[in-house]
Amino acid sequence: MYQQERPLGWAIVALGGLSWGQILPGFKECKRSKLVAVVTGTPEKGTRAKERYGVPYVYNYQNYDKIKDNPEIDCVYIVLPNGMHAEYTIRAANAGKHVLCEKPMANTPEECEQMIAACKKNRVKLMVAYRCQLEPHNVETIRLAQSGALGKLKYFTSDHGFNIGDPTQWRLNKKLGGGGSLMDIGIYSLNAARYITGEEPIAVSAQEFSTPNDPRFKEVEENINFLLRFPSGVLATCSSSYGYAGQNHLRIVGSEGWVDLEPATSYGGITMRSLLQGQFRERKIPDGNHFARQMDHFSECVQKDKAPKMPGEEGLKDMKIIMKIYESARTGKTLML
Repeated sequence: MYQQERPLGWAIVALGGLSWGQILPGFKECKRSKLVAVVTGTPEKGTRAKERYGVPYVYNYQNYDKIKDNPEIDCVYIVLPNGMHAEYTIRAANAGKHVLCEKPMANTPEECEQMIAACKKNRVKLMVAYRCQLEPHNVETIRLAQSGALGKLKYFTSDHGFNIGDPTQWRLNKKLGGGGSLMDIGIYSLNAARYITGEEPIAVSAQEFSTPNDPRFKEVEENINFLLRFPSGVLATCSSSYGYAGQNHLRIVGSEGWVDLEPATSYGGITMRSLLQGQFRERKIPDGNHFARQMDHFSECVQKDKAPKMPGEEGLKDMKIIMKIYESARTGKTLML
């Protein structure tokens, strides 16, 4: 049993832009989590982490399994490309470490199931980094949508996209990314449709389009639009793109009001607009560092031996729906879920 007053030690696996820009700085806001190790294939990054954050332990991908021998590491945060999530999650579980894994959880439902099984076998916790389910604006939107404050829910819409650059980057590599815009940012729209309505979709239809001869989209899709039908009758229209000007938006509409977030899932600057009881309102709620909140939630779950809000099963559900979205786009058929 963990001492609840002791911050848990974390190892961050992969030092890319997200780690440097958000995760490593986020530890200064943590109350239950502390940075004790990094894993990187670039020695210079390890040295930089030591100098900037005082990280005592630096591992590489070859000696990664030796984290098993370090009692100061309690939790591992997998921030690698999607196609590497399963391997490094399973290796962390086999080392006896609890795992927070970035989204999407893996490239296939089968890999997700393997990750869940490995963590259960080793009696460690697994959470997928759906930070927006803990973010205050999104949490308040969930409350309003599911409390009846908007009346009967009717319609949800969400768009996520940006104009991606370097055609050689890993996100445009099918093996590493698993897919294109849907896997990377479309998953925000999909997951939000589920957590805001509080329902699981029963049918999906989708269309896909990539600009011909664009070198960025040789292996993965540029654009996907998809429609989800929920048991209550709510329809969700969502889009993801690697080819249009920045979009980061969601709206839930009911018979008596609506809530709009734009940006909806950014690391900061989220703004909520709503129409409630005939009154328009705009709000900004202090949200702090999303990653600090997420890591502390997971640390608390480990310390108190309780289930995390976004367990591996949550990532598996999204991945199964994503596979159906791709199938619908490929076949042109509406598919039941």
